[in-house]
Amino acid sequence: MTAPTLPIYLDHAATTPCDPRVVEAMLPYFTEIFGNPGSRNHQFGWKAEEAVDKAREQVAALIGANEKEVIFTSGSTESNNLALRGGAIMYEKAPANSGKPRGHIITNAIEHKAVLDPCKRLQKEGFDVTFLEPGPDGIITAAMVQEAMRADTILVSIMWANNELGVINDIPQIGALCKSRDVLFHTDATQWVGKMPTDVEAAGIDLLSLSSHKMYGPKGVGALFVRRRKPRVRLTPLVDGGGQERGFRSGTLNVSGIVGLGKAAEIAKAEMAAEGARLLVMRRRLEETITAQLDSTQINGHREKRLPHITNISFGFVEGESLMMACKEIACSSGSACTSASLEPSYVLKTLGVGDELAHSSLRLSLGRWTTDAQIDYTIDKIITAVRKLRTLSPLYDMHKEGIDLSKVEWAHH
Repeated sequence: MTAPTLPIYLDHAATTPCDPRVVEAMLPYFTEIFGNPGSRNHQFGWKAEEAVDKAREQVAALIGANEKEVIFTSGSTESNNLALRGGAIMYEKAPANSGKPRGHIITNAIEHKAVLDPCKRLQKEGFDVTFLEPGPDGIITAAMVQEAMRADTILVSIMWANNELGVINDIPQIGALCKSRDVLFHTDATQWVGKMPTDVEAAGIDLLSLSSHKMYGPKGVGALFVRRRKPRVRLTPLVDGGGQERGFRSGTLNVSGIVGLGKAAEIAKAEMAAEGARLLVMRRRLEETITAQLDSTQINGHREKRLPHITNISFGFVEGESLMMACKEIACSSGSACTSASLEPSYVLKTLGVGDELAHSSLRLSLGRWTTDAQIDYTIDKIITAVRKLRTLSPLYDMHKEGIDLSKVEWAHH
C-alpha cells in the first residue's frame, strides 16, 4: 500500500477542512453578490436576502425544523450563550437581588466550556446550577436529569455528543422529560449535527446549537434553533441593534459564511449515512488493532454509544507530551482544542474517574471525510511503535509486567 502524504489530519472534532463544493458556493458572495440582506430597496440586497433564505431552508432541513426557527450566529459558542443566558433571563422565577434563586438550571459537568462558562456566570448572577456527573461511560441519562429537577427548574442543557469522547447522551428521552415538566431544553449539538440524523421535533428540543466549521463549512458562522410553537420560545437578546434574526441577534449578516453553512448542511444531509458507515469501520479497526497489540490501553467512554468518527484512547505508562511528539506527523489532540493550551489533564477524563497519569497519556483521534485506509494503517503503526518505544524507558512498566501492584507500592519521599 502506498504511504500516505504527511502530515495526517485526525483532529476533525476540532475543525474540518472546508469542502471544495462549499467554497465554490460561497465565492460569488464576496465580489458579485455583495449586498446587505438588510437593504430592502434594491436588487443587491434582495439577492443577498434570497441567498440567506435558501441557507436557512438548508439548515432547517438538516435538523427537521421550520426555516423561521433558524437564527444565524457566529458559531456554537455564541449560540450556546444566547440559548443559556437569553433563556435563563427570560424565564427567571425571581428577580435579581430578591434574595431567592432566580431559577434552577441543570447541565452536565463534561459539557464544552462554551456551556460550562455561561452557566458559571449565571451562577454568580443568582441562578442555581446543577452540574450532573456522568459515570465511567460518560453518558447523561434522563433518570439523572429527572432526579435533579426541582419545582423552580427553568432550563436543562445537555450536549448531544461529547467533543472529547464522542459518547452520545440520551437526548430524546431527556427532551420528553423536559416537555412533560414544561422545562426549556437546550442541546449543544456541535459534534452531532451533520454527522448523525437530527430531528428537533422527535427529540423534544427547544433550543439547539450548531457550528459550520465542524461539518466542512467555513469558520465563524453557526446557528441556533429556536422553537416557534409548542412552546414558542422567547430569549432575551445579548446584542441589540438593527433587530436582525427575529430580534434575537442584531448585526449585519455574514452572507458568504451563511451560504457556506447552508451548502455544508445540504451536503451533510445527502452524504452522512454513507460517510458515517465508512468512518465507523475505520474507527473500529483503529481501536481494535491498537488495543489488541498494546496492553494497559483503554478506550474512554461508552464503547458503542458514540459517534462513528471519534475515539479517545489512554495509554498506560506513557507520558502524554512524549507520545504527541513521537506521533507529530499525526494531527490529533490530547484534550479538546479549546483547552489544549493548559497542561492540566482533561476535565472530561477526570470527571469519568480516569486517573491523572492516564488522562495525560490520552489521544483523541477524530476521522473525517477525506480520511483514507492508508492513513489509518500509518496511524496504527506509528502509535504502536511509539508506545512500545516509550515504555522501554519506563521503570514503572517493567514493574507492572513483573506483576507488581503499583497502587500498593510505598514510594520514599526525599
